Amino acid sequence: MFSKACKYAIKALIYIASRSNDATRISLRDIAAKIDSPEHFTAKIMQVLSKQGIVSSIKGPNGGFYIENDAPPIKLLDVVRAIDGVQHLSGCGLGLKECSAHQPCPIHNEFSEIRGQMLTMLRENTIQQLAAELSAGHAVLKH
Repeated sequence: MFSKACKYAIKALIYIASRSNDATRISLRDIAAKIDSPEHFTAKIMQVLSKQGIVSSIKGPNGGFYIENDAPPIKLLDVVRAIDGVQHLSGCGLGLKECSAHQPCPIHNEFSEIRGQMLTMLRENTIQQLAAELSAGHAVLKH
């Protein structure tokens, strides 16, 4: 459902948020290693997140990425919007131009229900909540 870039962005933010209490900046190399992502690809993703104001960064030898302690909760929907956009969360499941309750595609009703559940999950879950699950040992970012 999400692009590879979006999945890496979510994992990177969860990792950064899980380390934000340490008051440290996380290097690009460390992020890429912890989420099992190519460093160059991770750099592009982090640049987008930084430009969107989702994550903060400082350049230089003591630089890195971090989330401000007083930052508002980062909803998963904000991350998906920044990386993938949300057009795939509102269109027809089969890609038809004309699909509605009046002229449904064969999967319209089931897909609408699933899409609604997905949107609810993206709106209600935050990076900070998921980072707490990671920190508590209830979740992992890679195998």
